[in-house]
Amino acid sequence: MMDAHVPPSSHTLLELCTNLLQTPLKSNNARFTAQLVHCRVIKSSLFFSVYLINNLMNAYSKTGNALHARKLFDEMPLRTAFSWNTVLSAYAKRGDMSSAREFFDQMPKKDSVSWTTMIVGFKKIGLYRKAVRTMGEMMMKEEGGVAPTQYTLTNVLASVAATGCVETGRKVHTFVLKLGLSSNVSVSNSLLSMYAKCGDAKMARVVFDRMVVRDISSLNAVIALHMQVGEIDLATAQFERMAEKDIVTWNSMIAGYNQRGYDLRALDTFSKMLRESSSLLSPDRFTLSSVLSACANLERLSFGKQIHSHIVATGFDISGIVLNAMISMYSRCGGVDTARRLVEQRGHADLKIEGLTALLDGYIKLGDMNQAKVIFDSLKDRDVVAWTAMIVGYEQHGLYGEAISLFRSMVGEEGGQRPNGYTLAAMLSVASSLASLSHGEQIHGSAVKSGEVYSVSVSNALITMYSKAGCIASARRAFELIRCERDTVSWTSMIIALGQHGHAEEALELFETMLTERLRPDHITYVGVFSACTHAGLVDEGRRYFDMMKNVDKIEPTLSHYACMVDLFGRAGLLQEAHEFIEKMPVEADVVTWGSLLSACRVHKNVDLGKVAAERLLRIEPENSGAYSALANLYSACGKWDESAKIWKSMKDGRVKKEQGFSWIEVKHKVHVFGVEDGVHPQKKEIYVTMKKIWDEIKKMGYVPDTASVLHDLEEEVKEQILRHHSEKLAIAFGLISTPDKATLRIMKNLRVCNDCHTAIKFISKLVGREIIVRDATRFHHFKNGFCSCRDYW
Repeated sequence: MMDAHVPPSSHTLLELCTNLLQTPLKSNNARFTAQLVHCRVIKSSLFFSVYLINNLMNAYSKTGNALHARKLFDEMPLRTAFSWNTVLSAYAKRGDMSSAREFFDQMPKKDSVSWTTMIVGFKKIGLYRKAVRTMGEMMMKEEGGVAPTQYTLTNVLASVAATGCVETGRKVHTFVLKLGLSSNVSVSNSLLSMYAKCGDAKMARVVFDRMVVRDISSLNAVIALHMQVGEIDLATAQFERMAEKDIVTWNSMIAGYNQRGYDLRALDTFSKMLRESSSLLSPDRFTLSSVLSACANLERLSFGKQIHSHIVATGFDISGIVLNAMISMYSRCGGVDTARRLVEQRGHADLKIEGLTALLDGYIKLGDMNQAKVIFDSLKDRDVVAWTAMIVGYEQHGLYGEAISLFRSMVGEEGGQRPNGYTLAAMLSVASSLASLSHGEQIHGSAVKSGEVYSVSVSNALITMYSKAGCIASARRAFELIRCERDTVSWTSMIIALGQHGHAEEALELFETMLTERLRPDHITYVGVFSACTHAGLVDEGRRYFDMMKNVDKIEPTLSHYACMVDLFGRAGLLQEAHEFIEKMPVEADVVTWGSLLSACRVHKNVDLGKVAAERLLRIEPENSGAYSALANLYSACGKWDESAKIWKSMKDGRVKKEQGFSWIEVKHKVHVFGVEDGVHPQKKEIYVTMKKIWDEIKKMGYVPDTASVLHDLEEEVKEQILRHHSEKLAIAFGLISTPDKATLRIMKNLRVCNDCHTAIKFISKLVGREIIVRDATRFHHFKNGFCSCRDYW
């Protein structure tokens, strides 16, 4: 077209510019053509054609070349409003709003196009409030009072929707009415969308009802509104009535179902879209990300793989939100290896933190904490979700030290993150597992500072943490703090706490109060109720609540419930009833159930039934050391030393290791662990001397050592020495010499406290004038002034 020997005419160049504007604007050919025309303009001395230069500038602007557009502008001898607006648009299109503002301020006259260009530019880079303020400046008299157009208003309303400020939206609506643009379909659709996104469903409906003309965008906005406020059936009905559906229609339904938890409907709608839509309508990235999210929520790996195959078959670009949704789907559905391969193939450049966090969570669910740590360390911009996921992973897998260390990094200089409610709840769970009051109190302080203390999840975790640390009063205060926000977990946590601390009647009263609040108990609530009945020996109440659970709340009993009932009967001495209850169970009894009966047989010295329970337990779990120990101890308690010795020998021959008893106490943020006859602690000499003094004093007060608690055939004097050096007694002695006078001692033990220690600690509490709280394998014992909260029933 452009012969090197024939100079192009002005008409030819104009034609080239016209063709240029019709070329795909982002193609390399379009940019090359613009530069070619520019060269010809310079060579042909046609630079004085304002129309030609404006068209050329416009071409540069639309192909994203603001530099060349500005250069042309600076060289123009005569500039029109179109010239100014073209350069302004070039800056705005590339997101350079600083240069755009500077250029805008130099403009001799600003029309609606100029102002709207600035508004669109601010909206494009996320400065929504600035976009709205710019319309205010536009209409000011000192700025010439330029009236906004429908295009101005639609962009301003979109910016308002992004901020979520409905009050600003109402002011813009007032301008719309004053300008007489309320009947404009595009403006009305923008108003409808704005009110819906700002949560004002009532005004959105008013706008829709007043629309004289409605198009497909109007109906799509109504569907989105129904979905947003949870009116699923109305959204579905509107969708079914629509004769014409575009991609936004389908996406509104699929995304709405997905976000509202109707994931099966989302998948069904996607299938329907593929069946019913024309070949011109194909799923876009929003469709696919929503469908993959639905697969992830349902853990439907097979369906997710089908979506993946469809994406590959159609040649759809797996990047951006689709890639992240796909990684999330595979990670959550058990296809972690596939998710990892996607990451390796695509690299991290196109991945959002959400996708990598999902992969991290996938490895955590598989228990592969090493690989999870590799993924976590690879995250450059870790957000609070990623930090929390890793902390929760450590907590769930018992890696409490790692969780604490990571939390410190998170809130320190390395992470610089503010923990959210989920983070704090996880750390409180760590403190609960460690029974570390000091650590729990530190996390409580962080929750108060951040305001997360009023979060239900944090308050629930506080109840459990304080309860497990032996502070039932603090647990009560945490429960009272959320008086208006309590959920089933809150009530259940408090009921369990009260039961474990010997306040069975209060626990049951709280349960009855929960019922009056019309909160439905779940299976865990009933475990707490049965446990409270068990610790207080309330057999009749336990039977009544068991019937209530089945017949009123229609909760099918689980093995945990059956084990609780066996424990209830067994502790009360109703061993035959406990055995009959097991035999009538509709499911096979597990280790816990038979273990409860065996423990009761040991306490009540029923050898015959104890043998049955032990045999049934060992049939399920042959290497259960607790069963061997309980049966051997039962024989010893009944004076059958030979039978006891046989059990210990068979245990040794079978290489079954006995679980060792330990007690520990936290002093000055450090945990001190003690075993029986402990000789490792650096202060052992002082501890033993202190315990001997206490021993002599409590014997003067009337304490008589229960040598029957020593389940070995030894001399009485040796038995007494062993009793004096039981782990919980050594922990108490250390606590007395390491803490201020009158300070409460909190001792934790991994096994059941023996009869002798229980009696001795009652005397010690009276002797030293301190409260001594001991948590054993089943409950808390609050020793004070010579009495225990369990009332000697444990």
